[in-house]
Formats: sequence, structure tokens, C-alpha cells
Amino acid sequence: MIGRALGGGLTNDGHEVIILSRHPERVVALPPGMRVERWDAHTLGDWGSLVDGADAIVNLAGENIAGGRWTRERKRRICESRLNAGRVVVQAIESTTRRPRVLIQASGVGYYGPCGDNDATEDSPAGKDSLAQLAVEWESSTSAVEALGVRRVTIRTGVVLSDQGGALPRMLLPFRLFLGGRLGNGKQWFPWIHVVDEVGAIRFLIDNEVASGPFNLTAPNPVTNADFSHMVGQQLGRPAFIPTPAFLLRLLFGEMATILLDGQRAIPRRLMEAGCTFRFTDAASALNDILA
Repeated sequence: MIGRALGGGLTNDGHEVIILSRHPERVVALPPGMRVERWDAHTLGDWGSLVDGADAIVNLAGENIAGGRWTRERKRRICESRLNAGRVVVQAIESTTRRPRVLIQASGVGYYGPCGDNDATEDSPAGKDSLAQLAVEWESSTSAVEALGVRRVTIRTGVVLSDQGGALPRMLLPFRLFLGGRLGNGKQWFPWIHVVDEVGAIRFLIDNEVASGPFNLTAPNPVTNADFSHMVGQQLGRPAFIPTPAFLLRLLFGEMATILLDGQRAIPRRLMEAGCTFRFTDAASALNDILA
């Protein structure tokens, strides 16, 4: 979802974009200037030569962490998919004669772990739970490129709001069935960002030649889960008073329930200090843009 939106904007501005995919046959209806190459996400293969002379690499690779219950096998796949991809990206850059100017390395606000009502800024320490430790390892997987002289930016992304995929369409289903409401007590923070601003922030960080290190990619005004649920209900004209108990979420999703029940009040402090602007700073306007 993020890669397609980012690539579309880049090609509209005359850039050539190459998408790496495990299933290129599923990547259809690409705009002019964008093409897809096969990659198994754990070996270098033939695509490494494409890095030579490229201006930027955006590494978004990794199995969807919210795709199902976290069994031991699924947690292994989630971790290995990220670490293997990062390792191969480093190998690709090492093999070049003209290295890219910048590597954008994906991560998530889960890096901070459960924070309660405290602000999570880029200076906040990593959490201790398994999701936080995964984010730490994921970010570190490409750190070696800095010694090669490549500027590296780590993007700690919140929940990206879009009608083209991601979490929002699945969140809307209970509301459409008149079963919507908060998750758990609803007091947990919901760090969101509109896909337009996600793409805008990535492009800003590609172009800003002094930007490096971690950046929170979230809207400036996080909301609680209860408030967000109320806004969704208002936008859809549906009630939002049927809560999903925390114990049921843990029963259904296991350890993955921490994503739903332990949010972060993530603030994009470094983005704002660098001068990046947002089109959607409040959740109500973002939902209205997507769902109206």
C-alpha cells in the first residue's frame, strides 16, 4: 500500500521507480515509469545490479505483523522476513560502484513499547516487549550502510490510514455491521497518519540531505482508541458503543493483541523540527477525506 502510493507520486514527477516483489504477477496496473522485479526477499539474486546508480532505496519489506495470531512459527517468519531483507539490502549496496544517496529503512512506533500517556518521541528509549525488540533488530539490520557513506533514515510509522489497504478497511467492518466500538478500555493511544502524509514525509526525508536517524511518521495529534472509534462511527453514521473486551482480543490474537491494546502517544517531533508539513493533522479530517 505504501510502496504503490509512494511510487505513483515519484513517477508522476518523472522519476524511474523499480518495485521488488516476491509475487510480481500480482503487481498490476502500474503507471508509466514504474516496473516490478522479482525478489525472494532473502537472497541478492540479479536485482543487486539495479542498486548501482540508484538515488534512493526504500526498504519496506517484511511480513504483515497484523496478518494473524502470533504463533511461534509466525513470529519467526515476521522477524526473519525483516532481518533477511535488511541483510540483503546491505549486500546490494556493498556491491555497487556508485552507491545510493540515501536508504529509507522502515520501522514502527511499536519500537517504544507500551508508554501509557507519555509522549513517545525519537529520543524515547526502546520498549522491552517482543514487538519493540523486533523493531530494534529491524532498524539495526541495515545500520552497516552508514559505514559505507550512505545516509540512512529510519521511519517509525504509526497506523497508516487508507482505503486501499492496511488496517483501516478491517477496522471499518464491525462498524458497518453495527458492532463497532472501542477496543479494551479505549484509553490507549492511537498513533495514526494519512497515507498522503506518509508518502509526503518519506519524500521529504529522501530529499532532505541532512536528515538521518529515526523519525516518527505519525500525525501531530494522536487520539485515543475510544475517540477514534467515535469518529469512525460518526463518519459512517453507525453507533460506536459496543466495546471489544481486552480478554477477548488476547484470546483471539494472543500476543499480537498488544498492537490493539497498548498504543503509543507518538509525536513526530523531528519531522516538525525539520520543516515537514502535514495535510491532515486531525483524525476527523483524515477520515472524512478517506471515507466521504
